[in-house]
Amino acid sequence: MTNHDYLEHVPTVLVVNDDPGSLLGLVALLSQWQEELAFKVISARSGAEALKQVLLHDFAVILLDVNMPGMNGFETAEAIHSRKASASTPIIFLTAYLADEMNRLRGYEQGAVDYLFTPIIPQILKAKLSVFVGLARKKLELKSQASILDKRTQELTTINALLEAEIDKRKTAEHKNKTTEEFLAMLGHELRNPLSAINGAAILLSLDGIGQQQTIAAKEIIRRQSTQLTSIVDDLLDLSRVMLGKISLTRRPTNFAQIVHRCIETLTIAGRTRHHTLTVVADEVHIEADATRIEQVVTNLLDNALKYTPNGGEIHVELRAAGDEAMLSVSDSGIGMSPDLLTRIFDIFSQGERSLDRPQGGLGIGLSLVRQLVLLHDGDVTADSQGSGTGSRFTIRLPRSEEVTSNLATLRPNSPAATYSILLIEDNDDARSIMAAMLSTLGHRTLTAANGACGIEIAAAELPDIVLIDIGMPDMNGYEVAQKLRAMPKTCALKLIALTGYGLADDKVKAIEAGFDMHLVKPVSLDALNNAFNQCLSTSAA
Repeated sequence: MTNHDYLEHVPTVLVVNDDPGSLLGLVALLSQWQEELAFKVISARSGAEALKQVLLHDFAVILLDVNMPGMNGFETAEAIHSRKASASTPIIFLTAYLADEMNRLRGYEQGAVDYLFTPIIPQILKAKLSVFVGLARKKLELKSQASILDKRTQELTTINALLEAEIDKRKTAEHKNKTTEEFLAMLGHELRNPLSAINGAAILLSLDGIGQQQTIAAKEIIRRQSTQLTSIVDDLLDLSRVMLGKISLTRRPTNFAQIVHRCIETLTIAGRTRHHTLTVVADEVHIEADATRIEQVVTNLLDNALKYTPNGGEIHVELRAAGDEAMLSVSDSGIGMSPDLLTRIFDIFSQGERSLDRPQGGLGIGLSLVRQLVLLHDGDVTADSQGSGTGSRFTIRLPRSEEVTSNLATLRPNSPAATYSILLIEDNDDARSIMAAMLSTLGHRTLTAANGACGIEIAAAELPDIVLIDIGMPDMNGYEVAQKLRAMPKTCALKLIALTGYGLADDKVKAIEAGFDMHLVKPVSLDALNNAFNQCLSTSAA
């Protein structure tokens, strides 16, 4: 392991002191505890040198001398905390003088967490150091565990941390810990089940003598379970974005009935409703809404009813106008809700009693997402149940709007199939191989490149119709590849599509600013790829 890798996996402490003797003594003192507390020490002899180190490393805590020539400790602390990446780095001021109240206040205003006066009492320093090193180590351990997941899962880990931070604000620490533990257990369960099925299907496909029927079944398992994994990640991402205020709605006059019928049709085609009796009464009601988000709301309510209604049960969907409101209710004859569950059904991670087999599955965030999205549309959502075994009813109310005559854009049929010359630039060998096979299956002439430099050469030589570019590549990332292609006269007019695991609104903006025509989030279905190609090139023709 290189020195850089070591620093990445071990908490690091920065010691800043302009006096060589004092600096040497303090470093020597800390070195006595390095093995016990497992941390790395970096030293600096001035404020300017400290700032350079802060740019290179994340520190568990900074021990900062107050009285330094040039840039003193207060000025150094202010500079450190003015930088976003190091704004929360803990700083302990070291001083040989008894600080008066004003100096103490100034230190705390600059982000100091404590003062230590020299000569330093080793036991006190060790106790304080162990707290910050321990906190930093936990963060590094979480980061290390997350590194084994793909880029989508890295986003998921970040969101989990944000959700846990939100839970930390709750008044009862015991309730917070219980909720977090249950969520992590559910998350592990919900991720391992589809991953296990996918792994088993992949092993089956690799065996000799496998029959055609088994091959078809294995492929269907991989498709179905991959969809389930994507759904889990998307729900977590969407809930976090809503809670952080990072979802902006695109409101348009929308036919609510069309959304309801579309959601039901999607679930029916997927075979989700075949074991239930589903009745629908939907009047023509119009709302001013983001159609995609309202479709997400309706799908979650239907999915919840299907999940908690045993086979043979009934589900009734009704949409009608109620004064100046549009009212949608989803009723079921399922397991119902106890009075206790009813009071917290829209809370994050809330579900009924959990058993080891967890027949219903899920993370318990769907209804919380429903409530957040409905509130963003200036509406409200309620839940009713007479108790366990009596079924449930969920009702949402949204402000009505004037009638619209045009159909939803989301309902337009797919463009006719066409074939193109496609260049795929992707550094991951497996992802590149699978995507190339998918593109070839669609009839496209497919070229591949394992890095940005090679991709630019092929693009200039072959001039493909479309260039699919992965964003997270080493050496030259996708944004840089796009910028270089746009800067070359021969390739400046090529159609560029970003293919990435990063799907936040800011990521889409960055892609467009870098020169991409479109931004697709992994995993991408065959239909989505074809639609993107057709849209890109039809726009060019127009």
